[in-house]
Amino acid sequence: MDTPASRACGIHAARLNLADYAVNFSDAHPPLTRPQALIEAERCYYCHDAPCATACPTGIDIPSFIHRIAQDNNRGAARAILEANPLGGMCARVCPTEVLCEQACVRNTNEDKPVEIGSLQRYATDAFFEKPGAPLFQRAAATGKRVAVVGAGPAGLACAHGLAVRGHDVVLFEARPKLGGLNEYGLASYKTTNNFAQKEVEWLLSIGGIEVRTGQQLGRDITLDSLLGAYDAVFLGLGLQGVNALGVAEPTVTGLRNAVDFIAELRQSADLSTLPVGRRVVVIGGGMTAVDAAVQSRKLGAEEVTIVYRRGAEAMSASAVEQQWAQTNGVTIRHWAAPKEVLSEGGTVKGVRFAATALSGGKLVETGETFTLEADMVLKAIGQTFVADPVGNRVALEGGRIVTDAEGQTSLARVWAGGDCRVGGRDLTVEAVEHGKVAAVSIHAALMA
Repeated sequence: MDTPASRACGIHAARLNLADYAVNFSDAHPPLTRPQALIEAERCYYCHDAPCATACPTGIDIPSFIHRIAQDNNRGAARAILEANPLGGMCARVCPTEVLCEQACVRNTNEDKPVEIGSLQRYATDAFFEKPGAPLFQRAAATGKRVAVVGAGPAGLACAHGLAVRGHDVVLFEARPKLGGLNEYGLASYKTTNNFAQKEVEWLLSIGGIEVRTGQQLGRDITLDSLLGAYDAVFLGLGLQGVNALGVAEPTVTGLRNAVDFIAELRQSADLSTLPVGRRVVVIGGGMTAVDAAVQSRKLGAEEVTIVYRRGAEAMSASAVEQQWAQTNGVTIRHWAAPKEVLSEGGTVKGVRFAATALSGGKLVETGETFTLEADMVLKAIGQTFVADPVGNRVALEGGRIVTDAEGQTSLARVWAGGDCRVGGRDLTVEAVEHGKVAAVSIHAALMA
């Protein structure tokens, strides 16, 4: 927030002309035009047992939907996508297709580039959402069973939709004012423009049978025991609410904040010109959150933005495409450095002192060299953690996350879990959707047994 303290340390709003904000936060990757989509679709070989479909965590029949685009059947293409992935529109925008389906494309060779599967998926789903027409899916006959879904992120939404389609009544509990989870609060604004996250949620809820209760937090407003007493089954899509510490002292000073909070503030702002940003910004971390925070800092008008990561580029969880995107947008990435001290003066951040790092015997060690980066804003993006307190010791945990079987069943009867709160996985939106989808099938089978 823009306060006297923030302004005193160089954090200001309105660093740009008003017109610049609209340009900077417009769609980062404009959608394909109809001629472009038809040309791209014709590049597909429509492989039998296509490796791209195998590489998709939700198992979308990619050759099928691309073939329908080539036939100018966008509704049919959207149906093929949304049957497998009810959040296929958002996944088309944010999925790291370059390391999933497109990497597996048989055209991905030294002499050729892969089919632009993500762009084609967006083309088909955008066309459908623009003119949806008759509903794609109809609910089955009511089963009389009631399921509580806690958390309205990608996993919870996919689970709720899968259960509702099968005729179950679902109550969707969400702690925040809006549904969507990461899709609404955790992605860069330029990745999902024109309020698309909420448009997709509205479509998903249109199946019927899903009651929404926002402002309901597990452990505060509801408990696992109360849900088990009132519902036939429970799905936990709790996400990751905690933020990892830097591992050094974190003074309570203006300018030091969590990158996820910075991104959420951006996403919920009606006027980006009112959002303050530092002149020099340091982002600590190497994932997608670090890139989103860094690039958006630049787009808000920061003059110098640096991402600092403790290992090399190949170890960053942000893909090579995302790293290149950051650099293209004026962000400097410095590798092999770990924070040693957050520097402050008069209650404001002044910079960060880093230790140079290297691998020795397979372990990350400090080399003894140090350097300092001046900054008036430091954003922590070194990962999030699952806050287990609301579930207590009722379900088994491993490595700080909920243990499930392949279908999402936890150690506690009638309780399933999925998404980032579940142990294992790659913390991808598309993978969370698959967790919710598979859990819905498992819950349905259990309820109808």
